[in-house]
Amino acid sequence: MALCLVADFDLRKDVLPWLRAQRAASEAAGARGGGPDVLENSYDSLRVLNVERNGNIIYTCKDNKGNVFFGLYDYQTKQNEHLYTFEKDLQVISCSVNRERTLLAASLVQAAKDGRRNELQPGSKCLTLLVEIHPVNNVKVLKAVDSCIWVQFLYPHVESHPLPENHLLLISEEKYIEQFHVQVIQEDGNKVVIKNSGHLPRERVAEDFVWAQWDMSEQRLYYIDLKKSRSILKCIQFYSNEHFTVMFEAPLDISLSDSGFKLVNFGCDDLRDQEKLSKHLTLYVFTNRTGSLCVCYCPNIDSWERITYSVFYFHKGHSKTFTVALGSVDSRVTKGITFLNLVPQSICSHDRGLGRCDVRDLGKVRTNKHPDLICHSLFLTGNNEVIDMLPHRPFQSLSGPLVLDGGSGKLYRVLLNQSYLLEFLRDTRLDCERMALLHCVLSCGRDPRRLEAKIIQWISENISACHSFDLIQEFIIASSYWSIYPETSNMDKLLPYSSLLTWNTEIPGITLVTEEIPLPLMKVHSFKGYWEKLNSNLEYAKYSKPHLHYNNGVVRREWHSLISEEKTGKRSSLVYVRNILDNAIKVISNLQAKTLEPRLTPLLQEEDNHQRLLMGLVSGLRAVWVLMVSELKDHLLRHLQGVEKKKIEQMVLDYISKLLDLICQILEASWRKHNLHPWVLHFNRRASAAEFAVFHIMTRILEATRSLFLPLPPGFHTLHTILGVHCLPLHNLLHYIDNGVLLLTETAVTRLMKDLDNTEKNEKLKFSIIVRLPPRIGQKICRLWDHPMSSNIISRNHVKRLLQDYSKQPRSSVMDKSSFSLEFLPLNYFIEILTDVESSNPALYAFEGHDNVDAKFVEEAALKHTTMLLGL
Repeated sequence: MALCLVADFDLRKDVLPWLRAQRAASEAAGARGGGPDVLENSYDSLRVLNVERNGNIIYTCKDNKGNVFFGLYDYQTKQNEHLYTFEKDLQVISCSVNRERTLLAASLVQAAKDGRRNELQPGSKCLTLLVEIHPVNNVKVLKAVDSCIWVQFLYPHVESHPLPENHLLLISEEKYIEQFHVQVIQEDGNKVVIKNSGHLPRERVAEDFVWAQWDMSEQRLYYIDLKKSRSILKCIQFYSNEHFTVMFEAPLDISLSDSGFKLVNFGCDDLRDQEKLSKHLTLYVFTNRTGSLCVCYCPNIDSWERITYSVFYFHKGHSKTFTVALGSVDSRVTKGITFLNLVPQSICSHDRGLGRCDVRDLGKVRTNKHPDLICHSLFLTGNNEVIDMLPHRPFQSLSGPLVLDGGSGKLYRVLLNQSYLLEFLRDTRLDCERMALLHCVLSCGRDPRRLEAKIIQWISENISACHSFDLIQEFIIASSYWSIYPETSNMDKLLPYSSLLTWNTEIPGITLVTEEIPLPLMKVHSFKGYWEKLNSNLEYAKYSKPHLHYNNGVVRREWHSLISEEKTGKRSSLVYVRNILDNAIKVISNLQAKTLEPRLTPLLQEEDNHQRLLMGLVSGLRAVWVLMVSELKDHLLRHLQGVEKKKIEQMVLDYISKLLDLICQILEASWRKHNLHPWVLHFNRRASAAEFAVFHIMTRILEATRSLFLPLPPGFHTLHTILGVHCLPLHNLLHYIDNGVLLLTETAVTRLMKDLDNTEKNEKLKFSIIVRLPPRIGQKICRLWDHPMSSNIISRNHVKRLLQDYSKQPRSSVMDKSSFSLEFLPLNYFIEILTDVESSNPALYAFEGHDNVDAKFVEEAALKHTTMLLGL
């Protein structure tokens, strides 16, 4: 089951026992002559009427005489309360209660003999009433008309004290909306009555609309009116006072001229009208706190062999229209389309839209957090387990993740089922589904560490399974993005959420058309909260091209600059270098602080000091993640307006720490799986099959990170090189080194020189390694190898340094031979020159690694090397 439905409320469990207790008490009172019957025996008429902003649920049923009973279930206290009883046999259209529970608004029509709502024939009346219920007192008629009326009290943000004025919306089937202003006063203690009930101020809010939706959590009214056959979406924001404002207008490229009249979320529709309502179009507006504005639309469905639905991403300036081939579907169980809004429990993120075809034998699930590529949407088809537990009728999608099944009287919170998605991820063979499932699971946000561990286990078992994208690459990018996404809005514009830029592979049964759409026209100039973020998104969509996604191109150029400086002998400024080193310390400290368990893999154990940082190619690569801190921080500071610098700095540290941590997690999982031990770090042993497996996964990690220039944790290259020496023949090892797959670090080469003896095979390996080292690190490593070959290399480097600027001076033709023990004139002459240079310029050889290296050392090394070559 792809959807996890958590029941927050159930009429049969949360209300019915209380009603039966009330009936029993009433019957007992009636037996003593103290009270009338309260409720009917069957409770068939029990149904939900409305869900208010604070979560309270209003329901109704009838007593034995047909009188209408109104009750309220308090979502916070889990207690029921009797609100009011109309002592007439009426059918309820709509009902709402104010926050203080002192006023009840209800719209009712006469009930036909069979209990069904009549069709409002001439002479029938719809009564809209306002009742004082604290205590029960006066009843005021607000409307008495021949068309249906819906009612809804506004719920302001102010929750600390009772309000002197209440605001009530009346929505008419005649296509207008009015707002009544109801002032209340207290009399005789706690008795609340309507002030000036004979004349309640009112005003028109909207008129001539064909569709309207109420957002109870944000107190917004969306509606569509027709202007010259064009559909215009408008939004009104209601505030805690009596004021309201039209916030935007947006043209919708859909035809509504023949669609009739439809309301969304103005109470709960009577089930007997569902068949009539299902023939209308389906249209929902979804928003979230990051400033997104999505409209999901499905026109009337004529054939269930194929359906088409559209998602308008107004905050991005484009729409996507999907055509889905449903195949063979039993038309008898086909009821309609429902769009649901998924919200992970641990993060407040509301614009992952999910569309479900409400068909018994088919389920389509679509997640659209970032809709740029179709592969990020998940389509589930032909699996009965997907929707078997769902009722055979559309849900009513309320605010956020809440949905109401009016038939059963159950209120659900809809979540993605992580266990099902993980199982599906293991079983599917389609790359598009693997991509979408990976993002679905990571976006759930519940217990990310556990999810990452399960995904890593699956990746290690299927590392070569995907042909359209790199699994490791996508996992690292996506998981790092989702870890920082809740921090602030606009993250989807500034950080990459996928390793892919294009997707050209067809998805079976799905066609997609993407079109640009006009941006909403904001009608106000001062913004706060959601509207400020929406306006920022619109400004970005209007002016920002190309996209501002961060990439490591700048880091790549900076790294090449470091390497160039090292090769030319230049040095970066001390301030710049100090800044890089400070960033390194911050990242490592941040990563270690977030590590809950000790790691087995020997990572994050190498220090990066000034010398190592600027040591050449190896240290330059190791500094990638250090440079990335500075560049990413600058990128976010440029484009995240209104966010504190300190918060941005912490976000950057968290993001890069997460990148490094994911790589550590992959290695840790492989290390534990193959039960490796610390002795693998020694060279004087043979490789095992487990080491081959870990070496392979490390090579794949390197391939994944290199193309995107992603960082690697300190110690990665050392461990990779040690395993490479264990696992590869010499010619393959050198090929890996020469092509940059294995990077020689000072730690790895030092350990190699100390662990291996001087057998012929090991001498060949050591020499092959030394000649591939940068000069600075090579000079230092040579001193660890007590061998004529290393002495020869040291001597050559020393001579090269001394004589690089040497100019020949006139010399005496007669040499003093008394100071030389051997009569080898070319060598004697050369050593004499070196001695003169050393005595006249001592600073030329006074640097790290050159202590005890002088002309005498060069002479001895030359003689040893000559003796070795001559076989003496």
